[in-house]
Amino acid sequence: MNVAVVMGGYSDESVISLRSGQLILNHLDTSKYTVFEVHILLDQWYCIIDGEKYPINKADFSFIKDNQNIHFDVAVNTVHGTPGEDGHLQAYWELIDLPYSGCNYYQSSLTFNKRDTLSVLSKFDIPKAKSIYITKGKEIDGNKIVTELGLPFFVKPNQSGSSLGVSMVSNLDDFQKALDFAFAEDHDILIESYLNGREVSVGVMNYKGSTKVMGITEILSQNSFFDYEAKYLGKSEEITPAHLSEEVQNRVEETAKKIYEALGMSGFSRTDFIIMNDVPHFIEINTNPGLSPQSIFPQQAAYSKMDFSDLLDNEISLALQHKPIWKK
Repeated sequence: MNVAVVMGGYSDESVISLRSGQLILNHLDTSKYTVFEVHILLDQWYCIIDGEKYPINKADFSFIKDNQNIHFDVAVNTVHGTPGEDGHLQAYWELIDLPYSGCNYYQSSLTFNKRDTLSVLSKFDIPKAKSIYITKGKEIDGNKIVTELGLPFFVKPNQSGSSLGVSMVSNLDDFQKALDFAFAEDHDILIESYLNGREVSVGVMNYKGSTKVMGITEILSQNSFFDYEAKYLGKSEEITPAHLSEEVQNRVEETAKKIYEALGMSGFSRTDFIIMNDVPHFIEINTNPGLSPQSIFPQQAAYSKMDFSDLLDNEISLALQHKPIWKK
C-alpha cells in the first residue's frame, strides 16, 4: 500500500507540520506500507525521495519517477493550518477519490472556524468564555467590549492555529496593537473574556470504533498564556497526567468526548479547556494536533501506553473505510 505522509501548508504553522510529519514517517510500519514524504507548500507540491524532489500532479495527486506514474492508496494528513486543517485538502481528496486520515472536509472547515465551532457547541450546553465577533473595517468600541467582557480579555484570529495572532489585553492602551496582530492573520477576529483557571489539553481519537481519551495534560506557561513561544520554544511546563481530582478528571474526559462526538469528529484531535470552579470551559479543538517531539498528543499516547505505530494503523484503517458523501 502506497502511503503519502502529507506535511507543510501555506501558513506559518508549516514549520511545525514538517516536524510532525517526521514523527509519522518514523513510526509507520514499513513492512506494511510503502511510505512517501509529500510536502505541500505555497510555491510547490512535491514528493521527496533521497533528497530529490518529484513534482506532484495536482490532477490526481500522483508523481512520476523513473518514467513510472506513482499513485497513493491513502494520504496521512499532518498539514497544520491552511490548506490541510481547514477543509481545502480534504475536499480536493474527496473529489479525486483518495482516502485520507482525520476528519472530513466539513468538520475540518467547521472546527478551523472558532466562531462557528462555538455556535454549534452552544446547542450542547458546553461551558465556554463570553465572546464578541468582529470583522475588519467595522467600528470597534473598546469601552463597550470592556463593559461586556471585563479586563483582561483575549483577541484571536477567527481562523488560525498554534496561537498565531493571539494576544491578551490587560489595558485598553494595548487594544489596537492586539487588533493589528490578529487582523494580520485573518479578517475576522474573536474577542473572548478571560477565564481564570487551570489550562488543560485533552487528546481524543476514534480508536477501533470508540471515542478514546488519550490523556489530560496541564499546561503551566511561563508567559501570560499558552502562546506560540510557550508551545514551541520551551516557555511552558506540560504535566501528563494532570493532577486533578477524580471528579474533575471524569468531568473533563466526559466533556472532551461529548465535544468530539457532537462535532462528528474522526482521527486525532486535541481539545483545550480552562478549568474554572472545577468546570472545564471549552477553548478550542485542533483536528491536526502537533506531533513534533515537543507536542502534547504524543506525550499523551505514551502515557496511555499506546504504540504510535498502532495508532497510525488505526488512522489508515479509518481512512480506507471512509467514503465520500456522493459515493454512499
